[in-house]
Amino acid sequence: MDIVPLIDWIGETQTGALFGLVTGIVFGVAAQRSRFCLRAATVEFARRRMGPSVAVWLLTFSTALAWVQGASLLGWMRVEDARMMAVTGSWSGAIIGGLMFGVGMVLARGCSGRLLVLAATGNLRSVVSGLIFAVVAQMSLHGWLAPLRDRLARVWMTEGGTNVNLLHALRLPDWSGFALGLALAVLALVVARRNQIGAARLVFASGVGFAVALGWVLTFSLSQVAFDPVTVTSATFTGPSANTLMFFLEPNPALEFDIGLVPGVVIGAFVASWIKREFRFQGFENEQNMRRAFAGAALMGFGGMLAGGCAIGAGVSGGSIFVGTAWLALFSMWIGAMATDFLVDQRGPIGQPA
Repeated sequence: MDIVPLIDWIGETQTGALFGLVTGIVFGVAAQRSRFCLRAATVEFARRRMGPSVAVWLLTFSTALAWVQGASLLGWMRVEDARMMAVTGSWSGAIIGGLMFGVGMVLARGCSGRLLVLAATGNLRSVVSGLIFAVVAQMSLHGWLAPLRDRLARVWMTEGGTNVNLLHALRLPDWSGFALGLALAVLALVVARRNQIGAARLVFASGVGFAVALGWVLTFSLSQVAFDPVTVTSATFTGPSANTLMFFLEPNPALEFDIGLVPGVVIGAFVASWIKREFRFQGFENEQNMRRAFAGAALMGFGGMLAGGCAIGAGVSGGSIFVGTAWLALFSMWIGAMATDFLVDQRGPIGQPA
């Protein structure tokens, strides 16, 4: 893929933002139409039910593995160039932050990515919760909460100045990641068939995984020809939400992939909901739900930044390139969410995606 003419036409930073916008639109459309929601999947699993939300999440995760590992085998990206893999990771951050994020997404009735999608469909609860999430994430990155985040992250770090590639650590061949993705996809289709999920929803669920691969390939391609250093990254919403917030507050903001990603998701989800006539304004049901949503959003903002990513950033994007701390963070998110559902909502009906 020759992107040099595009760079010559609009510039490097503008190209990065455009790639983020395209990735975000694909993600937004696919996530809205598939109702992709890690929170709903963990609730179903916690209540011993392999329901439609589990099937959708599993298909998204498995297709992300297959798409990304396939792209790596074809030479369209190098896993070791990804920022998540090239920097020191935090095992303690993955555990503590993952648990906090899992608790928060159950309280807020959606992870950060899901809140962004819902906000674009008229859910005002998600708009407010998303703003709280972004503010706390920014405070955890550069503000008052940054020293606490740094202290917790430094308790247990990865060695050698880089993260851990699980495939290399387990001495597995390069094709094993692609094979695992295909195997999990078959399992997802079995679960989907038992729940009688339609083909369209399955296609859009795999589209979320494709958006993750698209982000990796596009940013890697840009990094190979750009004059200035380019971060090789993909869909994630903790850092980008904070960066997008600051983009509108700083006097001289810089364009990058993250700045295009968040608006892209909003555009994609809005268009998808409008076409399907699913756009409608919604608010908080009562004061208790409002308090829960605010607390959950704050926990996700700090937990996601501590864990090195959100349910999408660590759980799918990081997981798709087998970042060790990302897999640990994802596991911790499941544990935190399941424990919260058991302790807080176990008597209630199985929650559907908000």
